[in-house]
Amino acid sequence: MSQTNFLFSNKSTFYRITSLCFVVLLTATLTTSCSTSKKVTNKQVTDAPFKKSLETSADKITAQQLLLFAQTQDSDQAIATLTQASEKLITENSFEQALWLSQQLAQLTQSEALKYRLALVSANGFLEISEVALAFKQLEIAEQLSADNGIRHHEDYYNLFAKVQKSRALEISSLNAKLHWFAISPSTNTDDIHALWQALSLLSTWQLDQLADLNPPHIKGWQQLLTYAHKFGGDIDRFDRYLTQWQRDFSAHPAQAIIESLRAGELATKRVIQNIAIILPLSGKQAVAGKAAQQGILAAYNNIPHKNLSFIDADTLDWALLNEQLITLDSHFVIGPLLKDNVDKYLAQHEILIPSLLLNTPENVLLNTEQFILSMRPEDEAFQAATTLSRKNYRAPVVLSHRDTASQRIAQAFTQQWQLLNGYLPEVVYFEKGKKMQEQLKASLEVDLSQARIKDLKIRLKQSIDTESRNRRDIDMFYLVGSPAQTKLLKPYIDVNTSPFAKIIPVYASSRSHSSKQDSSQHNDLRNLMFTEMPWLLSSQQQNAQLAQLSKTLWPSRSDSLQRIFAMGYDSLYLVDKLPLMKQRPYIRHYGQTGILKLNSNNTLTRSLLWGIYQNGEVSEISMD
Repeated sequence: MSQTNFLFSNKSTFYRITSLCFVVLLTATLTTSCSTSKKVTNKQVTDAPFKKSLETSADKITAQQLLLFAQTQDSDQAIATLTQASEKLITENSFEQALWLSQQLAQLTQSEALKYRLALVSANGFLEISEVALAFKQLEIAEQLSADNGIRHHEDYYNLFAKVQKSRALEISSLNAKLHWFAISPSTNTDDIHALWQALSLLSTWQLDQLADLNPPHIKGWQQLLTYAHKFGGDIDRFDRYLTQWQRDFSAHPAQAIIESLRAGELATKRVIQNIAIILPLSGKQAVAGKAAQQGILAAYNNIPHKNLSFIDADTLDWALLNEQLITLDSHFVIGPLLKDNVDKYLAQHEILIPSLLLNTPENVLLNTEQFILSMRPEDEAFQAATTLSRKNYRAPVVLSHRDTASQRIAQAFTQQWQLLNGYLPEVVYFEKGKKMQEQLKASLEVDLSQARIKDLKIRLKQSIDTESRNRRDIDMFYLVGSPAQTKLLKPYIDVNTSPFAKIIPVYASSRSHSSKQDSSQHNDLRNLMFTEMPWLLSSQQQNAQLAQLSKTLWPSRSDSLQRIFAMGYDSLYLVDKLPLMKQRPYIRHYGQTGILKLNSNNTLTRSLLWGIYQNGEVSEISMD
């Protein structure tokens, strides 16, 4: 007989346990209440006053009263009352007592509905004492009880789930739960709608797309409103017209309540930014990178009137005199520096108070409110890839990464985000250049073991036999981090060493694997490889086809890394006037050549990238929905 059945079959044992619950909890709660409270004995407990109180003012009943009342009831009624008491203890901020009681009751009750409520109490208690992982486990129990027994989720479940996932830095999951909570909660108000809007506004474009794929309540209206805000929020007249259109299209949407507040108020305008100083390495070892950024800036300059550009060579610059030079130039804004070491030198000049857009990330330096970073960090790309691919239900991914510093950073960022989302680390295989590269891949696929077994079998049989090497059956996805040349060798090798008896293993990659210079024959070697990339290097998404063609004509041999710097330079000039607007209204985005740019609260611009695929001898954009 199970422990639970034994307890229910022996009522005296049950009453001893409930009495123990009562004594322990009553003592704990009484110590925090008025010291003059009268001691109550079991003989004094009767159910009449409690029944009357419960019927007249359920909200005013305390946990202590419910604990007392439970002693007058039979086992099933007592467990239900004690469950209510545990919920009351949460509202009274007695989290540890609520946790203890809910855990005890969960072992006693046979009611799945009560187990569900008790799991929520436990989740709430664990969350309040900062045991987030344990809170999440309790919510998983509640989800299983709901799925197995047709129990509709309470609003408390969604509210708790949203809080727990936010604590775990899982914003998409958190907002999905929050939208479900909003749809069923009877007590929501305009403040809740504003809070939802603020939270949704902080999502990157790719995060919003993934949230929409989960299809929470009202998401189509939210997504359309955010799209209008992203694109037109910096243009008051156009935004107003699109808000009117949205109101017609989504007349019953709850966000109708905040439309007028989105219309309200003018965007604060500072003095016109006309004189721009640009600090780049225009001589020395890094001059080729500096000149690529300079050419991108000049390409954008043709479309932006009324700007005076002053280029300063970072390689010959006397940093101690920079502030004086900027004053002489009457600079209103600074773009650069480009190199990390120079960024640190620039930030060390504390007397410089001019608004600045840094083209690299400094080392552990706090920015002031007028300093911004255009981040091209590879970790951001890995974060997007891991989040996107985790939704495809892969269970045994393998990360193949070259053993250089930049590739390892991407691989580590990918695996960390994967673990956060899925609860386990994917296998990582680092490879070297040359012959070792294919040997390490063969080992990860365990093809070498299969070949050894075949060789041994042939020796034993002493005759020729037709055989096929078999790869590991558990691998269901590769994420590849390497150069275009390395990818060109590894991708076909994966295809060849996939057994004809196994499913084709999909291969995804970072932008490091893509080269805009690979010809169509090389595309065949990379067939079906999917990768993240900036719009500038995906021909189907280049926002300025004429500029792209001119760039190829003027600089036909420019490397892909320099192409990315060119695109960054191009975007940086457009951002000079856009950044003050993005600072005021965080929902505004810049649709640039480097990606869709979002300004974070730490003044760093991060990118949403596109996905491309090698298919039919060419590269095209692909949706990862």
